[in-house]
Amino acid sequence: MLVYIKEAHAIDSKSPMFRGPVVEDPVTTEERFGVASKCVVDLGLDMIPAVIDKIDNKVGEAWQGWPDRLYLVGTDGKLSYAGGKGPFGFNPDELEAAIRKELAKKAVPVEASGTPKKVRKL
Repeated sequence: MLVYIKEAHAIDSKSPMFRGPVVEDPVTTEERFGVASKCVVDLGLDMIPAVIDKIDNKVGEAWQGWPDRLYLVGTDGKLSYAGGKGPFGFNPDELEAAIRKELAKKAVPVEASGTPKKVRKL
């Protein structure tokens, strides 16, 4: 899931970026929703479920998500991976390894015949 938090590179921020979409930092949750929706579509991320942090930034602050961060919550509901702060601590390869490790925990046992002993929805 993608969680859209405070805009990292708004033109009225400490670190404006003039490449790509140029946006002002939203001042209402509704404005943030509009910017997040455009961002998700423009960056081709619309295949990933996305939610937004409210304008109070409580989620971003609690998870230390600014400017970007990668986390993995395991199937047990516990945090199983926390990446470094972006952009320099942003390591998708580490996240992929953590995802593979998490998925391996849910591997379905296979009999010698090659058929699963038990199949269930995860």
